[in-house]
Amino acid sequence: MTRPSGLVVVDKPGGLTSHDVVGRVRRLADTRKVGHAGTLDPMATGVLVLGVNRATRLLGHLMLTEKRYAATVRLGVSTTTDDAEGEVVATSPTDALTEDAVRAGFASQVGELDQVPSAVSAIKVDGRRAYQRVREGEDVVLPSRRVTVHELTVTAVRTEAATCEADIEVRCSSGTYIRAIARDVGVALGVGGHLTALRRTAVGPFDLTRASTLEALAEDLAMVPLGEAARAAFSAYDLDEQQAVDVRFGRRVRLTLPSPGPVALFAPDGEFLALYEQQGEHARAVAVFVG
Repeated sequence: MTRPSGLVVVDKPGGLTSHDVVGRVRRLADTRKVGHAGTLDPMATGVLVLGVNRATRLLGHLMLTEKRYAATVRLGVSTTTDDAEGEVVATSPTDALTEDAVRAGFASQVGELDQVPSAVSAIKVDGRRAYQRVREGEDVVLPSRRVTVHELTVTAVRTEAATCEADIEVRCSSGTYIRAIARDVGVALGVGGHLTALRRTAVGPFDLTRASTLEALAEDLAMVPLGEAARAAFSAYDLDEQQAVDVRFGRRVRLTLPSPGPVALFAPDGEFLALYEQQGEHARAVAVFVG
């Protein structure tokens, strides 16, 4: 029997790792072939996209898409992890901060940035996760990476006693660390800062309206079919019969795709066949999902 393939969009609860969620869905789907697109820290909640069976091969391409977050940043307190799970390393009064200054600090984080990820991250250094090295006492300094923050909106600023909190909404490229934005705004304002709450509201076209809790999935394993997921996440191109035959074998095909790629190619009957990209006058296979 052919096992169903598709995406499961989870509304991850706080306190679980992304791997914990993968383990739950493996049991629900009765398959080991489950993976996720983009890690969420245990403290974070929200959209976690999982691929089941053949759809796991789609995940690496989905990770190239943009993401959306809602977050709360506390200014005046710095931590070892740049979030609320770390130890406090410094505090500074925020009495002199004005709302305009706070908003300007966050506005400086919009655009293309050379962002230094937190040392306590899942980035691999010589084959091992950075956070593992930090836990073992190593002093880890990660190189900066180019990311893009498309939009950052400050939705509220609250001043309480010795600290100041800001609620923000962010639309950014994959690989952007919201923790790093909190840290860098705190540094720019001269008071330090860290993330106290994070909720991912969308990964590419998959948002919270498509997401299900683990409790709901235990009752009904809602899955976005592979073809529907491909049409939602990529530009689409419908092939004729001969082109479909060639694509099933992963052959180069002479055609002009609607965008450079990857582009989802479909057979005349609507079956999703492959992801292709333009190469001169031909299109070449990135990944074939049939056969």
